Amino acid sequence: MTQRVEIVPSYGERRDALDQRWMDFLARVDMLPLLVPNNPAALPGLLKNFPVDGILLTGGGDLTTYGGNAPERDATEAALIRFAIEEGVPLIGVCRGMQAVQHFFGVRLEAVTGHVAAEQTVIVDGRPQSVNSYHRFGSMSTVPDLEVRALAQDGVIEAVRHRRHTIHGVMWHPERLSPFRTADIEMFASVFGSERE
Repeated sequence: MTQRVEIVPSYGERRDALDQRWMDFLARVDMLPLLVPNNPAALPGLLKNFPVDGILLTGGGDLTTYGGNAPERDATEAALIRFAIEEGVPLIGVCRGMQAVQHFFGVRLEAVTGHVAAEQTVIVDGRPQSVNSYHRFGSMSTVPDLEVRALAQDGVIEAVRHRRHTIHGVMWHPERLSPFRTADIEMFASVFGSERE
């Protein structure tokens, strides 16, 4: 499970950070997270000594290609996507995590407006659903490897899945919804092969 980078100038620190609500959400899916530092050099040792059943790329911040300030996170997440492909490990990208997946497979993102809202309606697998939205970049098109699963009303892609690998992405934040959406819990359980309580 990846983390955002928080820059704290008063201490001269770059900190890895994670919304505590993720722990509550993952508990509902019966998952125990291993928090990954934003340090690509540490990944081989972690993945060798702590075998993982799935990879979660979380949200927070922009990719450096689009003005973000955490190249170490970009490198860590790209390495995790490669690992997921090479080892057949399922992966879900949330918000920035989905953008990392899109970027990895060659989708060009663009600035979008109206996508920072506590609630928006998206069409998921042909059905309208209410989710949240906290992103400034998105895409109106995809590449052959990625299938579109959800669209916003303005045509921005809100969920994708890879056609050959178990790689999924959603632009909304399941951990920020209260109560948690049953559809999100079921999706995580299905992708990661865990049982719902």
